[in-house]
Amino acid sequence: MQTTRQKIIVGMSGGVDSAVAALRLKRAGHEVHALFMKNWEEDDTAEYCAAEADLAAARAAAETIGIPLRAVNFAAEYWDRVFASFLAELRAGRTPNPDILCNREIKFRAFLEFALAQGADKIATGHYACAAAGEEVQLRRAADRDKDQTYFLHQVPAAALAKSLFPLCGVRKSEVRDIARRAGLANHDRRDSTGICFIGERRFNDFIGRYFPNRPGEIRTGEGEVVGEHRGLMFHTIGQRKGLGIGGRKGGDGAPWFVADKVLDDNALIVAQGYDHPALYARGLTAADLHWFNAPAQDEFACAAKTRYRQADRGCRVRLASGGRCEVVFNEPMFAIAPGQSVVFYRGEVCLGGGVIVSAKRDAM
Repeated sequence: MQTTRQKIIVGMSGGVDSAVAALRLKRAGHEVHALFMKNWEEDDTAEYCAAEADLAAARAAAETIGIPLRAVNFAAEYWDRVFASFLAELRAGRTPNPDILCNREIKFRAFLEFALAQGADKIATGHYACAAAGEEVQLRRAADRDKDQTYFLHQVPAAALAKSLFPLCGVRKSEVRDIARRAGLANHDRRDSTGICFIGERRFNDFIGRYFPNRPGEIRTGEGEVVGEHRGLMFHTIGQRKGLGIGGRKGGDGAPWFVADKVLDDNALIVAQGYDHPALYARGLTAADLHWFNAPAQDEFACAAKTRYRQADRGCRVRLASGGRCEVVFNEPMFAIAPGQSVVFYRGEVCLGGGVIVSAKRDAM
């Protein structure tokens, strides 16, 4: 963390991570302010209305730390820059990752612009990641590899990263909770949030069903056998196991079924039985909308990559192509590569950047 006193505005969500991030900056001698971002207008039952509880938890933490807190509504920006794109991707049959777009457009754009307009030198968040600003800006993995969130931050512009601090860079989650407990923070044992960024922990299919009418279609095997019916392709993703409703078929071997493909023209969901089924694996992919923290020195290079959060790194070769795309060939077949998700590239502890998966290539060489 910086040793020169700076004015830093911390994005506080009500969770323990952002609270400890603010606490560490305050203890380091900075002028720390907290900002609670409300980015979704609640429109359903109290069962899902967590915004008020989150704001109350953030206020309690800010009071304990001894810093001012302000709440700002970025709901319009979230809808225009994140959620509209999320719905369009689902409509196109892909599996978008709104958390990645949310970080780029809200936490490290709308929030950053607001904070700088308030006279802040930098912003800070409770992400588990590390940023180094020198001749070249680097995004590096956090010390707690189990919690590392660089996958979700790979689209953040380098200029925004240079204005951002990650006080939890070198701290493990267990330490964060211990720091919070010893500091008397009431949210020291608060459960980590999950679900869509800023929308919360909702039943996904019920929530998405508000924006899409059911469009039932056939569930088929790769050989064309009809084994069930789906309610709409937007409710399913490549590699999905649960919620297919086709388990325990007569004469089957009991192995689970997985989504292998989606055929939009036919409105058909293609499934394969067994985790090892070859239809679930691909050797390569094409990606677009590439973002690099520092432009690759060569058009073709080796590195590591992951196509899902928490996935182990896999060795690969990347070849840059025209139109801001790249072709990726993995050293070994990859399970359930889903168009719309992101492939993120690493070299050691450094996140190089990444892009959005356009298509999987089963026989890439």
